[in-house]
Amino acid sequence: MDLTLEDGHLSVCRLDADTSWPEPGAPGIWSVTRTADELSVVCPQGQEPDGARVEPGWRVFRVAGPLAFDLVGVVASLATPLANAGVGIFIVSTFDTDLLLVKEADIDRALSALRSAGHVVHGT
Repeated sequence: MDLTLEDGHLSVCRLDADTSWPEPGAPGIWSVTRTADELSVVCPQGQEPDGARVEPGWRVFRVAGPLAFDLVGVVASLATPLANAGVGIFIVSTFDTDLLLVKEADIDRALSALRSAGHVVHGT
């Protein structure tokens, strides 16, 4: 797969399920998902919603897209080498692509694992 390591840092946030939908602030990646148990927000670091439990310090690998919906194994091809290298991930999928979030502290191990698995990473 072709990946681009995006500039900047993201936060992954958790709010109560009944929290109002947050309005995106600054430009950048925003993803909001509501379940019966929580409202999860991925946003640019420093733009976290008030009252959220925040996990900052994530970097984003963007998979070159658009990806066809019947394409299988994309996330597995990324997650497996990272799991083998002991790198935790957070995945956000969009209509066109997948975003692989990795903690800043794990970037070097992630780059090595992804490249060793045959992925091409741009923007490093």
